[in-house]
Amino acid sequence: MAKAKTTYICNDCGDASPKWLGKCPGCGAWNTLIESVAESMAPTKNRFASLAKTAEVAILGDIDAVDMARTPTGHEELDRVLGGGIVEGGVVLIGGDPGIGKSTLLLQALDSLQRSGQSTLYVTGEESGAQIALRSRRLGLGQSQVRVLAEIQLDRILATLEATQPDIAVIDSIQTVYSDQLTSAPGSVAQVRECAAHLTRYAKASGHADGVARARATCIVLVGHVTKEGALAGPRVLEHMVDTVLYFEGDTHSSFRLVRAIKNRFGAVNEIGVFAMTEKGLKGVSNPSAIFLSQHVEPVPGSCVMVTLEGTRPMLVEIQALVDSGGPSPRRLSVGLDKDRLAMLLAVLHRHAGVACMDQDVFVNAVGGVRISEPAADLAVLLAITSSLRGKPLPRGFFAFGEVGLAGEVRPAPRGQERLKEAAKLGFSVALVPKANAPKKPVEGLTIHAVDRIEQAMEVMRAL
Repeated sequence: MAKAKTTYICNDCGDASPKWLGKCPGCGAWNTLIESVAESMAPTKNRFASLAKTAEVAILGDIDAVDMARTPTGHEELDRVLGGGIVEGGVVLIGGDPGIGKSTLLLQALDSLQRSGQSTLYVTGEESGAQIALRSRRLGLGQSQVRVLAEIQLDRILATLEATQPDIAVIDSIQTVYSDQLTSAPGSVAQVRECAAHLTRYAKASGHADGVARARATCIVLVGHVTKEGALAGPRVLEHMVDTVLYFEGDTHSSFRLVRAIKNRFGAVNEIGVFAMTEKGLKGVSNPSAIFLSQHVEPVPGSCVMVTLEGTRPMLVEIQALVDSGGPSPRRLSVGLDKDRLAMLLAVLHRHAGVACMDQDVFVNAVGGVRISEPAADLAVLLAITSSLRGKPLPRGFFAFGEVGLAGEVRPAPRGQERLKEAAKLGFSVALVPKANAPKKPVEGLTIHAVDRIEQAMEVMRAL
């Protein structure tokens, strides 16, 4: 079969060139020409023409709003991130650092789905079938009936999908798959975009292939590599064309892993699942707050517990601060928190509470490797810094949350009642929260101090 002609498209202006050039002839931008398949002027048969036949204009109010059926994967934490389970015809992209556990988790999920009666297929482009079998035995899945295909050629993968019609198929990884229609190497921007587009179209059309309705459409899970900056390798359009984007986070030297939903058309975004790496693979952690709290025999200076919200789950995280004498250029370092926000909070602390750290090194850390992006951590950060500077620990069972503004006001955090209930459930007894988050009815076992200014928060802290 003759290869399709290729052309080079500019990512900035969309201008086309028959050959690669360093400079785009249309807009003059450098290194923006990406190889793509040239569109043929002759009419060709479209393997996904059935989708076009069924497309009709409809009134939005007349369309039945039907919830998407979900199939649990057998892993509660993974189902939480996916929004309840896999959706037929959906496309999921999961990325993470090498060796963090992507393939392990997906192999475990496929085995659970297969045991529940689902048809599964694992397509591996990075390992041989023998290597997958060896890994399954290490995970205690020696008798697994998951079907495995070691292949990287796109047309053969699509032909296997058509022949086997699995309920869920994993492509590990999309960077290893290549199409003969392109001359570029596997993993290039053009190859990743083209192969992902074909696999996505197959997932969407698999329920009505050749005009015949099947019992179930295929859910495709794509494993993606990440760059050294931590972003998914390949074109940005890869994240746009899929339904769900998951990121694996965590230190490879730690046994804990976080799976975070960045995009989800079928569920909540910013939802996280917490896993622990064991000899038998990844196991879900039902109480993640336990891993984000240090176990001190006695309260220590520079430590303050906060309640953060990840998706629909409130979690308790310990914020640690260390203030030490610095030189003429004091350092400001934060791990798991926004470093620019740390500098702003130190200025607010000095201006409105009279606590100066101008000649001090300030180090702030979120325990457990969790990354906190919400501003509700502001109040806990300031209390931890003040505690370290004065050498006075906060009382046992104390926690705080709230956003701090430049004018020194303490703003409310979303879903404050859920945060308070979660802390009370775990045995915490003293809370310092924004006045707008103070409950109308007392919470059993919880003493709540409500403030609306940072000065008031410092007075409460001194009185404890």
